[in-house]
Amino acid sequence: MSSQTLPIQFQEHLQLSAVGIPQTAIGFNTCTLESDHYVCIRETTDSGAQVVIIDLHNGNSIVRRNISADSAIMNPNQNIIALRAQGRTLQIFNLELKQKLKSYVMDEDVVFWRWINDKSLGLITDTSIYHWDIIDSTQAAPVKITDRHISLSGSQIINYRVEPDGKWSVLIGISQQQGRVVGNMQLYSLDRKQSQAIEGHAAAFGTLRMDGAPADTKLFAFATRSATGAKLHIVEIDAQANMPKYQKKAVDVFFPPEATNDFPVALQVSHRFSILFLVTKYGFIHLYDLDSGVCIYMNRISSETVFTTTEHTASSGILAINRKGQILSVAVDETTIIPYIRDTLGNIGLAVSLASRGGLSGADDLYTQQFSQLIASGQYSDAARVAATSPRGILRTTQTIEQFKHLPAVPGQPSPILQYFGTLLDKGSLNKHESLELARPVLQQNKKNLLEKWLKENKLECSEELGDIVRAHDVNLALSIYLRANSPAKVVACFAETGKFEMILPYCNKVGYNPDYAVLLQNIVRFNPEKGAEFATQLANNEGGPLVDINKVVDIFLSQNMIQQATAFLLDALKNNVPEEGPLQTRLLEMNLMSAPQVADAILANNMFSYYDKTRIASLCEKAGLFQRALEHYDDISDIKRVIVHTNVLDPEFLISYFGSKLNVEQSFECLREMLRVNIRQNIQPVIQITIKYSDLLGPQRIISLFEEFKSFEGLYYYLQSTVNLSQDPDVVLKYIQSACRIGQFTEVERICRDNNVYNPVKVKNFLKEAKLADQLPLIIVCDRHDYIHDLVLYLYQNQQFKFIETYVQMVNPSRTPAVVGALIDVDCEESIIKNLLQSVAQQVPIEPLVAEVEKRNRLKLILPFLESIMATGSQDPALYDALAKIYIDSNNNPEKFLRSNDLYDTLSIGKYCEKRDPYLAFIAYEKGKNDLELVKITNENSMFKHQARYLVARADEGLWAAVLDESNIHRRQLIDQVVATAVPESSSPEDVSVAVKSFMAADLPVELIELLEKIILEPSPFNENENLQNLLLLTAIKADKAKVMDYIHKLDSYDASDIAQIAIDNGLYEEAFEIYKKQKNHTAAIGVLVDHILSLDRAETYAEKIDTPEVWSYLGKAQLNGLRINDAIESYIRANDASNYEEVIEIASRAGKDEELVKFLQLARKTIREPVVDSQLLLSYARIGKFVEFEELLNGPNVANIESVGDSLFEEKNYGAAKILYRSVSNWAKLASTLVYLEDYQAAVDAARKAGSIKVWKQVNEACIDKKEFRLAQICGLNLIVHAEELQDLVKTYENNGYFDELITLLEQGLGLERAHMGMFTELAILYAKYHPEKMMEHLKLFWSRINIPKVIRACEDAHLWPELVFLYCHYDEWDNAALAIMEHAADAFEHSAFKDIVVKVANLEIYYRAINFYLSEQPQLLTDLMTALSSRIDVTRVVRMFRKSDNLPLIKPFLAAVQSQNNAAVNSAYHDLLIEEEDYKSLRDSVDNFDNFEPLDLARRLEEHDLIFFRQIAARIYRNNKRWQQSIELSKQDKLYKDAIETAATSGKSEVAEELLRYFVEVGNKECYAAMLYTCYELIREDVVAELNWRHGLNDFTMPYHINKRREQQEKLHELENYVQEQKKKSQEEQTVQDSTPMIGGVYGNRLMITQGMGM
Repeated sequence: MSSQTLPIQFQEHLQLSAVGIPQTAIGFNTCTLESDHYVCIRETTDSGAQVVIIDLHNGNSIVRRNISADSAIMNPNQNIIALRAQGRTLQIFNLELKQKLKSYVMDEDVVFWRWINDKSLGLITDTSIYHWDIIDSTQAAPVKITDRHISLSGSQIINYRVEPDGKWSVLIGISQQQGRVVGNMQLYSLDRKQSQAIEGHAAAFGTLRMDGAPADTKLFAFATRSATGAKLHIVEIDAQANMPKYQKKAVDVFFPPEATNDFPVALQVSHRFSILFLVTKYGFIHLYDLDSGVCIYMNRISSETVFTTTEHTASSGILAINRKGQILSVAVDETTIIPYIRDTLGNIGLAVSLASRGGLSGADDLYTQQFSQLIASGQYSDAARVAATSPRGILRTTQTIEQFKHLPAVPGQPSPILQYFGTLLDKGSLNKHESLELARPVLQQNKKNLLEKWLKENKLECSEELGDIVRAHDVNLALSIYLRANSPAKVVACFAETGKFEMILPYCNKVGYNPDYAVLLQNIVRFNPEKGAEFATQLANNEGGPLVDINKVVDIFLSQNMIQQATAFLLDALKNNVPEEGPLQTRLLEMNLMSAPQVADAILANNMFSYYDKTRIASLCEKAGLFQRALEHYDDISDIKRVIVHTNVLDPEFLISYFGSKLNVEQSFECLREMLRVNIRQNIQPVIQITIKYSDLLGPQRIISLFEEFKSFEGLYYYLQSTVNLSQDPDVVLKYIQSACRIGQFTEVERICRDNNVYNPVKVKNFLKEAKLADQLPLIIVCDRHDYIHDLVLYLYQNQQFKFIETYVQMVNPSRTPAVVGALIDVDCEESIIKNLLQSVAQQVPIEPLVAEVEKRNRLKLILPFLESIMATGSQDPALYDALAKIYIDSNNNPEKFLRSNDLYDTLSIGKYCEKRDPYLAFIAYEKGKNDLELVKITNENSMFKHQARYLVARADEGLWAAVLDESNIHRRQLIDQVVATAVPESSSPEDVSVAVKSFMAADLPVELIELLEKIILEPSPFNENENLQNLLLLTAIKADKAKVMDYIHKLDSYDASDIAQIAIDNGLYEEAFEIYKKQKNHTAAIGVLVDHILSLDRAETYAEKIDTPEVWSYLGKAQLNGLRINDAIESYIRANDASNYEEVIEIASRAGKDEELVKFLQLARKTIREPVVDSQLLLSYARIGKFVEFEELLNGPNVANIESVGDSLFEEKNYGAAKILYRSVSNWAKLASTLVYLEDYQAAVDAARKAGSIKVWKQVNEACIDKKEFRLAQICGLNLIVHAEELQDLVKTYENNGYFDELITLLEQGLGLERAHMGMFTELAILYAKYHPEKMMEHLKLFWSRINIPKVIRACEDAHLWPELVFLYCHYDEWDNAALAIMEHAADAFEHSAFKDIVVKVANLEIYYRAINFYLSEQPQLLTDLMTALSSRIDVTRVVRMFRKSDNLPLIKPFLAAVQSQNNAAVNSAYHDLLIEEEDYKSLRDSVDNFDNFEPLDLARRLEEHDLIFFRQIAARIYRNNKRWQQSIELSKQDKLYKDAIETAATSGKSEVAEELLRYFVEVGNKECYAAMLYTCYELIREDVVAELNWRHGLNDFTMPYHINKRREQQEKLHELENYVQEQKKKSQEEQTVQDSTPMIGGVYGNRLMITQGMGM
């Protein structure tokens, strides 16, 4: 195939060495290609290290920067560079902005990195994978994604790719293993957090839209080359349930034989065409269809190693760099790929699919033909699908729609047109015509919702026509369509129609549409004033300046008397508040003050304007009653005083703020006086509020003077009421109290006296005394607050106001009763009054202060009746009982009874009260209150140890015990004596005693504790048999006095024997423990102590003899067994009649070889135990000691032995005879066969193996037979092995290693007839023939080529130099390229012309064609023409011609040139012409020139016109004529007197001047015959006047007459035709006039009805 029809486009973009890049810098580690935008190279020059950046999108511009780094990679699309230094330091720079974006130092070296998208880097270390977002400021450090898979350990990382959605990633590495490059990949799912190890060299992610799928299918493709072959795999990832399933593909990848070390280095997916580009290291490129996995094309694009690639977005292809520095791109040739697939590959389905998917030409006729066939056969749905998927929409036309509309419907199916539209909607979106055609019936059927759905899904192409159709049904939907169709006039109209005026202006600004806004506004205002105002506001506030004149807008509103709308518009238009708008601001306010004052008030309230006429507006506000606004605008004090008195209409808040913002202090007082002067009743309240608000500013004293000036005490009171709580002036508070008293606000006086903290209490007290109020409560409050109780009581007592004293203590503050009582006692008041007073507040008087007041005056007994009465009420107040206790103690009124019986007094305080009076009473109080420390102290001080000991035992407090038993307590010994002698013996509570014991233990007093416990246990007491105390005594003795333990064991019986014995063991008292167990008759535990601790098996045996129980003998047997006294142990077990420990006995005895003794034990065990281990060991022991009679009796009798296991043990011990018996008894033929092999009974071994049917057994027997050269038996075994493919290789190695080649061949030949014969057998036999019997090879291949592993046998033939056989295999493996190459390389042995011709036409590599031609040229020139004829449709004939020209062998291929001349190729034509000229074959040359025009005609003509033969010059003239060189052609014909040719040339030219010139030539030379022939041949070209002139001048009338006659006849015919035409026109005009005269003036062609009633003719 010629280069013009290749399916790819190949281009070299740049040669790096040509732009100064040294060869050493062009490599994987120094040259990076992250995208088709930038190439980044690190190079080292004399001046240092630098980075070179080549911008491929900017004319290959080069930037060099002095940067020292280990690696540099450019961002795919931005001028951002990432640098890595020292393996760990990462820095990101924006070269355009000259700033650092990010930097980070990794914890481990980064071995590989690359950009995974525009904003993120993928970083690979030896152990992990990281991602780093350079844009996200919150991500300072790279984020770990996952760990590297172990399969990538030791690999060189060559690529890392992330799927666009970021859900999948793949890491690719290569390593050298066993002489080849092995690829490993780690596929990782970020959603599942899982990794998968895959063998592969290159990988890519892609998407594919499958038939019927609503979305793209995600695919993962990877290529690998292993030791057995190369594969391309395509699998689906993230499969969706509602999506079609993609069938995974595994496609063989072809590698030429010479590229044995080649492997894939890159995979790129063309997303536009869904084609995979696979590039290998040696520069081969493969194109695969992503859908079907079909290989489309394969060739070599580079002779140098390709080390990096990326996607070439401009062509949807691939961009690569090789070691030579070439930047190459390969892309699909859109014009030739479909014809190539269709014609060369013959894959019509792929051609159609790819054309549809990529919108490519070349399959249009196939689609059209297929569509027509489906329509004709009634397969309308399939036809619709074909039309919908047609490339470039060639079938999606109005003609197709009309065709479907007129197709008949199939019963039970939707109409064809609906099927067509349904298919289009499923496949994608509709074009304009389709959208219109679908919308009409949908709207007619009132299914507008479908239309809305399709529009939301972008299924319809919006157009103005579609909007017009929809507008009649739904204006909003039509608006949506107009917006998408970019029809601004219709959009604005719809906005206005639907009332969406606010959207008009943004839309017009967006699309640049400028309607007449004034007219539009006038129309909107007429129909919708509110929206008109909003629209006007939008026009005025346009960002680019107002779109209408503001004054004109105002005039429009006022012309309609739309004050409100005009106001709204001006408010928005004047919002900037600039000085130039002052008149408009004044006009706006005047307009509203006259017509709508409230609106003006609102405008002024918002403080929107600053530049209007304030004086004018103030006056208008006052007239309109807007006094507040008037005050805001007046500045003169007289105007202000005139207006401010109208407080009844002024907002109080405004008035208050007005004083603070507009008036100074003096002006404020003037206005306040004016307000009080004009109408004090009306204005008093505002004045009070104002003075309250600005009290600090105006001064309280001046304000007080103002109110006093107008004698307004009420005003003064209310003013001070608001300030008194905040004032810090005592005089102000006093004024408030005085004013409150004057207006009778006594309640407020009480409140101030109660709550205020500022007033002077002395002045207020004196004022209240002087005021002599009827109610003395304010005075009481002041005295109560400031502790003037004595003065108050004295004042009231002196003024005989006893009821106020009672009121004070009863109602005001009963808590002050103690102070009142004290005062009354001080004034010597009668006791009865005091007692009555106390009784009146009995439940409210605080007892403690009352007692303190009375006790201080030594009158405590005065209140005894009161206290007793309080106690009688059930009071729980401790102070009450403290007072009574003190009274009873001082009066000695049975205090001990009170202290013991009462629980409410404070024991601590009473105890302190009693310590000096009576220590025993203090002890009682402390004991009552459990005041431990005080009690211990008082008892120690007074030597009351017996009381203290009793208290401690009864108290049972471990903390208290710890304190008194501490060694620092000097009284500890006395206390312990009393505890042991008195307190503990007296106690009957086990808990109390237990606490005491524990305390002694905690205090580490073992001797004292033993003393205590002996007192309790050994002497008569309630605790003699207490188990816990006995245990404690023994434990204490074990720890503190071991000599007493044995005595205690004999004396005590209630202790826990098992626990105490164990503790004794733990403390090394083994004899004591033994004694305890023996005393308790626990013989097993007792013998356990003898065995395990005393370690005396002899004593244990003596003890067992004495006790003579099975349990003791069993325990002794176990101990003897552990001590390896096996015979004694077995004897003990036999005496115990116990075989329960059979497993351990069997294990130890068997290991020690005590089979004789073990037999006795096992015989005992079999009586009670039916366990496999017992019977198995008995069989084993019988075999070991040679008791085969008992052995066979046991075997033949009932048993549960694991016979096979026993046989295995005997087999391992090489006791093959016994093992044979056992294996035969259980029919274990496999192991029996092995046993027989060792017994050298091979025939029996083969029989047993046959019964076993085990591969392992067959192998063992086979190897044994081979070793003994029993080939017949070995063959029997081998036939059972070779049918298993996995065993075949080992068997072949066994025979070959032993040199038995013929026997192996015989074995395989015998095996070919087996029913289970497999490919491996045929393959291995072929390999053996190749090695040892090559004469049988071809016959074997011809018979069984379909059943052998051809690649494997190919390698064997290559090694054995069996070239005909190699060619045969290549042909049957469809390796036509290799077959052809093999024939040419080994022609002496393998060449046969017809076979080679059949092979060479099937090769895929075009270069082989030309190599074959050269081969034939040198080896078989006589057959060259036949070969080239066979290759004529496949080879580039231009190249062939060039080859033979160069070798000067063109004559050899003349028949070939003649055969391929039908291709009309320039090179072929030129070469063929050269041969014909050389051979002077003018006839063939003339035919060639006439039939084929693809050559340089003028060059050929110039060559021929110099030729000696006239025939060649005649051909030159023909060439000139064919190329419109009329003069040259005619001159050449005239030169050779070939007048006929000259005349034909003149006629062919169609030019009058050429014909007339030749006519004159004939006249001049007197050739009248040619003259006449010219007139006939060039009749239409020669002018009549020229002919007449020549005829007249040269007297040629006879030769000219036929010409003149013919001319006259033509004139007559034309006149006749003209006359007929005039008549017809006249007749037609008359008929039209007649029709017009008879037609009515109204109705026209529609009859008599008016046109308005005609409708639309539907």
